[in-house]
Amino acid sequence: MGIKTHEMLPSASPEELKKILQSLASAWGDDLDSLQVKPLTGAMTNEVFQINWPTKSGHLVRKVLVRVYGEGVDIFFNRDDEIRTFECMSRHGQGPRLLGRFADGRVEEFIHARTLSAADLRDPETSALIAAKMREFHNLDMPGPRNVLLWDRMRNWLGKAKSLCSLKDAKEFCLNTLEEELNLLEQELPQDHQEIGFCHNDLQYGNIMIDEETNMITIIDYEYASYNPVAYDLANHFCEIVADYHSDTPHILDYSFYPGLEDRQRFIRLYLSFAGNQPSESEVDQLVYDAEKYTLANHMFWGLWGIISAYINKIDFDYKEYARQRFQQYWLRKATLLNTTTVIDPLVQPK
Repeated sequence: MGIKTHEMLPSASPEELKKILQSLASAWGDDLDSLQVKPLTGAMTNEVFQINWPTKSGHLVRKVLVRVYGEGVDIFFNRDDEIRTFECMSRHGQGPRLLGRFADGRVEEFIHARTLSAADLRDPETSALIAAKMREFHNLDMPGPRNVLLWDRMRNWLGKAKSLCSLKDAKEFCLNTLEEELNLLEQELPQDHQEIGFCHNDLQYGNIMIDEETNMITIIDYEYASYNPVAYDLANHFCEIVADYHSDTPHILDYSFYPGLEDRQRFIRLYLSFAGNQPSESEVDQLVYDAEKYTLANHMFWGLWGIISAYINKIDFDYKEYARQRFQQYWLRKATLLNTTTVIDPLVQPK
């Protein structure tokens, strides 16, 4: 190789990775005389790199994506389950193909599409495409029991956070009261009528790609994917609209961008209209109402994630401040959302 891979991918197993890339190149009839490694920014769990090398003819450039797993992130999910999801998604024609695995990462097919930006989530035309794709994703028939994972996962994370946190952080984030809050949420959030689907659980703009020639949307990165209430996944997506992970302060959330009632109604109407369905206004309003309540669980989920990540992840991101903002929103919105019986339009919150 023209460069030493381990100098560019410090967390990877360089010899294993070289063997995988050489095997791929050989299968494609290429020689790895030289390659380029391009770090991709915006990831907060893994390190992601684009690997390029010229084909044997020299007329084309071959591209693959290398994902190096973040240190300690197996706390958050089972890596074997995630790989099984990845492979099953590929069989469904969703997302990239798995090309190879090494000890602390994997090589994926490079998708020739543009990763969305923060602004794209607020564009009505792009948002409509996401709504339809999200419904298609939720309808996938994935292996495993259709059981809600949300509550057990958060209780597990709360235990991890308590074991990692300093006394100061445990007090600041009220960790000793969060078990009671989780019990309250599980009891109060919609249950009897709610639809369970296969949810992405991390549908931020960096996990959505678009082919600008066909307008085809691809959802990627399934680390947190599981069966959950679809209202929770919608809530997660709405909450992600306030983030810009490529700004100078990627941990800062701007709640002035949180979608208003009409925007959420429009998104959910399009979501429910997938495959020619014609939802009633009451169906739309019910799911808007349920999703807004589930923002509380979403703030709790990513707040706990941020606390744990601050102790285990070396990526340059202020996880603790991110967690602080998510819990601030939880406490700010709790009283209103748990005591309403109608669809509401939240007040615009300051930055």
